[in-house]
Amino acid sequence: MKLIKALVVCSALVWGTVQAQNISIATGGTGGVYYPMGGGLASVLSKKVPGMSATAEVTGGSVDNLNLIGTGKPYVGFSMADAAKDAQSGQDKFTGKKVDLSTLLVLYPNRMHIVTTGATGIKTMQDLKGKRVSTGSPGSATEVMAFRVIEAAGLDKDKDMRRERLSVAESVNAVKDRKIDAFFWVGGLPTAAVTDLANTPNTQIVMIDHSKEVDAMNKKYGNLYFKDVIPKTTYKGMEKDNNVISVANILVTSPKMSEKDAYNIVKAVFDNKIELVRTHYEYISVTLAGQKSASTPIPFHPGALKYFKEKNIKVN
Repeated sequence: MKLIKALVVCSALVWGTVQAQNISIATGGTGGVYYPMGGGLASVLSKKVPGMSATAEVTGGSVDNLNLIGTGKPYVGFSMADAAKDAQSGQDKFTGKKVDLSTLLVLYPNRMHIVTTGATGIKTMQDLKGKRVSTGSPGSATEVMAFRVIEAAGLDKDKDMRRERLSVAESVNAVKDRKIDAFFWVGGLPTAAVTDLANTPNTQIVMIDHSKEVDAMNKKYGNLYFKDVIPKTTYKGMEKDNNVISVANILVTSPKMSEKDAYNIVKAVFDNKIELVRTHYEYISVTLAGQKSASTPIPFHPGALKYFKEKNIKVN
């Protein structure tokens, strides 16, 4: 019994005193949206929360971030809701290795991009047959969602296309070099790497519609996905609005994080929103009104709930 008590005390210390001094923020690749948002968050926490020092880490994305939280070290991570649900329940990429999680914040909608250029002749999901396609980097939720969109469209990810596993920045370079024909990427608007491709001379960006696949995805995986639009003004050269599927992004951590630290992180985001928006515009989508239990499959951390209660926000 004494040993158990000692272990509990040690765990509390890791998620109390130590974490208050040094928190790692698991983000994503440098060409995506999680990375600049995570860098902005790390800066705000380090400057505005007394005793807290935060550092943003480059990762493969949601799956990597959730696994890092699962190590028991003091991590806060960006994640798509579908990947977090898989981690919490021990499914798909997390089979046999459940990760206990708590939501700190509901962030912004992550929009699936299926990107190609006019030179490939690809206009629909079915046109991806026989093409060289990147479905996202290993350890990313892009890969998880890409597989589900491909499946819902009646395609086989292994038999119907020559598949690569590249980050969004690597995918853009591969398209430029004509090493792949198209790529999947799920992220915020605008995504820097996609903007780079759209601004490349003599390149006509083409975004593939796929919103009709949402019903099949929700039937199999739960009501995680919703129809959305990437406006034609988002990326240079888009000829029409792009009808896509989106999923919520959430900021998560371990339930072992102290209530005080969780409260301070959530408070810092809303107290310094203008500064955070300067690091990436998607922070404008992080609102108190958007903090709803229906928007995340992961329960809110008690520290987050304490802040929301102070602001008279009902999450249910």
